Amino acid sequence: MKLPRMVQVKQRFAGPAVEHIAREVWEQLARAGIDEAVTPGMRIALTAGSRGIANIAEIIKATAAKLKSLGAEPFIIPAMGSHGGATAEGQVKVLASLGVTEAYCEAPILSSMEVVQIGRTERDIPVYIDRHASEGDGIILIGRIKVHTDFKSPIGIESGIMKMAAIGLGKHEQALALHNYGIQGIRDFMPEVSRVVFEKANILCGIGIVENAYEQTAVIEAIPTPRIEERERELLKLSASLMPKLPVQQLDVLHVDRIGKNYSGTGMDTNIIGRMRILGVDEPASPNIKYVIAGDLSDECQGNALGIGLADLTTKRLFEKIDYHKTNENVITSTFLHRALIPIILDNDLEAMRTALRCCWGVSPEQARIIRIANTLHLEHMYVSESLIPEIEALDHVKVVGDLEEMKFDGSGVFI
Repeated sequence: MKLPRMVQVKQRFAGPAVEHIAREVWEQLARAGIDEAVTPGMRIALTAGSRGIANIAEIIKATAAKLKSLGAEPFIIPAMGSHGGATAEGQVKVLASLGVTEAYCEAPILSSMEVVQIGRTERDIPVYIDRHASEGDGIILIGRIKVHTDFKSPIGIESGIMKMAAIGLGKHEQALALHNYGIQGIRDFMPEVSRVVFEKANILCGIGIVENAYEQTAVIEAIPTPRIEERERELLKLSASLMPKLPVQQLDVLHVDRIGKNYSGTGMDTNIIGRMRILGVDEPASPNIKYVIAGDLSDECQGNALGIGLADLTTKRLFEKIDYHKTNENVITSTFLHRALIPIILDNDLEAMRTALRCCWGVSPEQARIIRIANTLHLEHMYVSESLIPEIEALDHVKVVGDLEEMKFDGSGVFI
């Protein structure tokens, strides 16, 4: 089979970026009234999630430093539902992979899967929070605000501080309580759980983070608790406007070099690849991709291959890295089982590409519309097939930066 030639292109994105992270954190906390809310000796919990958020370790460290300057005693709690194999030790390892350690942040990490119930919603859903957080004197919720990979919210609350208050702070128990209702649980009931947390727990404020398309910190905003819901809706719109996307929406093959939860909570961002794979949820109309190839699994996700079911083809090297316990724990908690189904397994990238092209009915390999990306988070640089060059050259924000070349593989059939 004659494979099409590929060329490297670069997308240009617009958006702000925070230059001085620690200084911005201190200024934002002061504006949110933390100086008045904190008294010496207070033990304050800081939430740390499992997402690969830009500068997250520095943001947590700066928050801890600000609190210590006020005489408080900050501590960090893993706030990530069932991630890390739903174990206290596993969740500490997840934080370490993100640079969030006791040594760097200069604050202790108190990891436990134990929770306490603090109330119930009007629908009678129990509301939990981390035991260590409940025993402290206050909580600061730290989370990135962005569009969710499972749903679109009619009220504008998706992935952000309110989700951190519910599924993050409530650990595995809250994740189970909400995911038992499927999409309705995390889309409609999750904000209701958050409101109970705001009412019953001593949430001092939230720190909302928005990133630009280059995975840089675009906004850090400390939000007083009564304003979190209103302000999160506004920041979600900003986040959506800054999100990257593929330059072409109709493809025969998308090759994703690596999948993993450090790139997206679903391994591959559903907003980028146009796939949801959830029972009862319509698939997005765009982008429209015939075949998605998942080439490898990131080391950072420690074998959690959630999202492999979003691909049509994969490789032996990815398959052999799967930790079934971690993957199953995550996907069973979510109840979205299709996202962990194993696609057809090929020896390597070369065979996966040949197979995908062989199955593109009525399209010759030389004319196939192909894009190769590193992952679904980093979309500045990518390779596109020769047939896409006219469309790429017509776009103002995309530039061809390389020469047409044959696809390159090493001796094991892995993309170079």
